[in-house]
Amino acid sequence: MEGLMPRPLAQPNDPQMMKEFQQMDEKKSAIDKKAESLVQRELWCGLGFFVIQTAAFMRLTFWELTWDVMEPICFYVTSFYCMAGYAFFLRTSKEPTYEGFFHSRFSAKQKKLMKLHNFDLQRYNELRKACDPHSSIPTGNTLTLHSTPMMSTA
Repeated sequence: MEGLMPRPLAQPNDPQMMKEFQQMDEKKSAIDKKAESLVQRELWCGLGFFVIQTAAFMRLTFWELTWDVMEPICFYVTSFYCMAGYAFFLRTSKEPTYEGFFHSRFSAKQKKLMKLHNFDLQRYNELRKACDPHSSIPTGNTLTLHSTPMMSTA
């Protein structure tokens, strides 16, 4: 926040309020797009990690060591991933799926970018409610995810 008191809401058809909302909506869309891009990069890096780990385990299993040595290592690595998924669920109350992870990381990146760009989410939600009274805005300062083709599932 810039230290200024937010303007009180005017009439729903106020052109100045509509302009402010459009500007904030464009800024939020840009923030959402950047957050999505950062999360997609994280997910691709995660895939790269799993590919490298699998290749390393294959190399160790069939060329360097034996299955008798690698079996307990693979068991403990798998157990660690299971515990990490459970910890993710306990921390976020979301299913430990790729979609749940995406939304959790998106929300974290979005909050960080909003803080970095001094985006007033409360003011945005007020303006959105006033400019589009039929929109469904979650109560509180809940972040919303703009739907993009990448995130939609058919």
